[in-house]
Amino acid sequence: MHPANLFTGFTVLVVMVLAVAAGTLPRQRSDYPMANLSTLWVNNRNRLPDSITYDDGSMVRSILLLSPQTFYGPSFAAGFFCTPPCREFIFAVFIVFTSSGALFPVAVNEVIWCANRGSPLGEDATLELTGDGDLVLREKANGRLVWSSGTSGRSVQGMEITENGNLVLFDQRNGTVWQSFDHPTDALVPGQSLLQGMILKANTSPTNWTESKIYITILQDGVYGYVESTPPQLYYNYVVSTNKSKRVPTTVTFTNGCLSIFVQSTQPGNPDGRIALPEAKSIQYIRLEPDGHLRLYEWSSEEKWTVVSDVTKLSLDDCDFPKVCGEYGICTGGQCICPPESNSSSSYFQPVDEWKLNLGCVPVTPISCQEMQNHHLLTLSDVSYFDVSQPIANPTNKDDCKQACLKNCSCRAVMFMYFHNDSHGTCHSLTEVFSLKTIQPQTATYNSTAYLKVQLTPSSSAPTQNKSYKTKTILGSILAAIGALILVVVVAIYVQKRRKYRERDEELDFDIMPGMPMRFSFQKLRKSTEDFSKKLGEGGFGSVYEGKISEEKVAVKRLESARQGKKEFLAEVETIGSIEHINLVRLIGVCVEKSNRLLVYEYMSRGSLDRWIYYHHNNAPLDWSTRCRIILDIAKGLCYLHEECRRKIAHLDIKPQNILLDDNFNAKLADFGLSKLIDRDQSKVMTVMRGTPGYLAPEWLTSQITEKVDVYSFGVVLMEIISGRKNIDISQPEEAVQLINLLREKAQNNQLIDMIDKHSNDMVSHQEEVIQMMKLAMWCLQNDSDRRPSMSMVVKVLEGAMRVENCLDYSFFNANSVISVQGIPSTYSAPPRASILSSPR
Repeated sequence: MHPANLFTGFTVLVVMVLAVAAGTLPRQRSDYPMANLSTLWVNNRNRLPDSITYDDGSMVRSILLLSPQTFYGPSFAAGFFCTPPCREFIFAVFIVFTSSGALFPVAVNEVIWCANRGSPLGEDATLELTGDGDLVLREKANGRLVWSSGTSGRSVQGMEITENGNLVLFDQRNGTVWQSFDHPTDALVPGQSLLQGMILKANTSPTNWTESKIYITILQDGVYGYVESTPPQLYYNYVVSTNKSKRVPTTVTFTNGCLSIFVQSTQPGNPDGRIALPEAKSIQYIRLEPDGHLRLYEWSSEEKWTVVSDVTKLSLDDCDFPKVCGEYGICTGGQCICPPESNSSSSYFQPVDEWKLNLGCVPVTPISCQEMQNHHLLTLSDVSYFDVSQPIANPTNKDDCKQACLKNCSCRAVMFMYFHNDSHGTCHSLTEVFSLKTIQPQTATYNSTAYLKVQLTPSSSAPTQNKSYKTKTILGSILAAIGALILVVVVAIYVQKRRKYRERDEELDFDIMPGMPMRFSFQKLRKSTEDFSKKLGEGGFGSVYEGKISEEKVAVKRLESARQGKKEFLAEVETIGSIEHINLVRLIGVCVEKSNRLLVYEYMSRGSLDRWIYYHHNNAPLDWSTRCRIILDIAKGLCYLHEECRRKIAHLDIKPQNILLDDNFNAKLADFGLSKLIDRDQSKVMTVMRGTPGYLAPEWLTSQITEKVDVYSFGVVLMEIISGRKNIDISQPEEAVQLINLLREKAQNNQLIDMIDKHSNDMVSHQEEVIQMMKLAMWCLQNDSDRRPSMSMVVKVLEGAMRVENCLDYSFFNANSVISVQGIPSTYSAPPRASILSSPR
């Protein structure tokens, strides 16, 4: 951390503590919530009141800022905002963390309204509150008008950001002339209402601000969610009343604890419907997200945004959302597949990306209205669709339903639903096909069959008999005459396709993955590392080199065997690139050029943990408080992976070499190349053995693992930190080579004090605390994975909110037996090197 930033953070911390201690500390506001007419702002960090860059690379440049009523905390601001790599900005209202009336670098920033999400701006773009009251946004390069409030000549006197996040242009009587609440984008905050006809429209992705096809609107009788099509397709609705004849404009208001749906009736003020929400403990907002979910977020005591409710999930399951599996994808239990082949020789659909099936599928041959005679319907039994709100009036049997689609080129599929037999049912035509879902006939209340239109190639369509016979005869003669030439051509094509496949396989298309890190060219990384001259360490499919990008030190991991490390590389990019936590190493960027694959990480100055707990001749022994902080950091990082991500993430290779330290000995988990994503409704996953000998949990023998294997490895690392030695150390006497075996013996003989690192006097003076920490390690090392604590329980123990379980089994598993059974050379004969990695990977 830069010394100036460190001093600033320390100063703010001292002021906060004094404020809490004093209780009645007078508040000196230094924020700037209002602006006058004829004010011009330039999108340049040196020309705006407040600018800050967050750990994830996003940036806020505020022009209006309102501090919270308390001395510090989340509040609202308006200004320019960007996401990495910060070349394009939007003018927005966002939630920020403030202290002493200024922005503070806590990653709370969330955009709740945006003026120009379809037309982002560059550096030095301008925002002006003109003399005649118009708020105007212009591009710097050519002065092009990007957005305007349209309030010129309407007696505007000024602009302000209110305490509930509303950007308001007001007149001389403080009346509202224009407000952002009347022009919602994809989010709502408490106190904001949606009037009938207003819409919330989701962004294309978390980093792409353009509008997607997903939107929610207010109609006369309730709340409706659609995906744009012709006509729009309904995926969600909350109906207040079916008696539309007596209903007039509806309003939905986000209040603390609910979405209240009001109508103008004989009793105005009484809500006709309520969608219950959790009571607010802190600041909240609701966002319609690209996947169609309407989620409620709250700022938690852990200083992060947490999903506390999913409004749409109250009535829909995972497969009911229109884009859960992209276009044409079929959802089954949350998993996605492309429509299956109708026979062994024809495949009509292929995945957009074979690595991410949730992105959907595309027809192998596009539908052509000029060749309607070659249109065919692919039958998918027991498949339904989210929108069945607009059936075709006439067809009531499946054959008529299919013919109606074949006669209409704009029809891309029909759904036929029936109860007892397919001679009578309802037909639903689709001009665009989004996600489908399978149904279980034995549990469903209806039967459903999907018919997807596909384009047959002339060779696969049904030819006439004479034409078919003549064509086959000619083709046979040609093949017989030039067989040798065909063979040469086939071989050449085969070689060419293999080469193209290999190049495509090596040049994985990471651009379409949401939330991906920055892309770097190989040449740029070669230059930034001085031709890979400063090697920091090696391991995990590659070597690590020190580099510098924009004056910032980075660690560049170069995979030295692209074919061997493909899956690990993809897993690291997808996993680390999509999550962020203070105790997880940050992936800054990635390079994919032919066979060159590199990962760019933040630089961790003190290297890996093994350097500091094994080698006392190189480093002074760590004191007890530092070891405790490192242990807590590791636990929090694992807790986040296991319990706070949308899908559980098992690291599967927890060891000191994969725990990195910064200047202040703060620990972060690194190397997610072996991580395994686990569905939250899936208790176990099947996988091949992976990880590092000596840290493997007993259940690896059965190949059925859960995230509890990380808990076991954590217990091993915990004992290494406490004892200051390696888990397997052949320099020790034979009976002490295995650290976990030695722990079992000492625990059974009530001699745990012998396990404490004797090189540290500070450790010995805290022996009671150290022994309690060893008991936590033994809890994590239980043979039965069900008896091990979760990582959230471990964190509670470390923070003093919970005690270690008393009845522990001391027959800890011998890690060497796992290695022997699996046929891996014993660590007695092949001990791991003391430290193969001394810096981030």
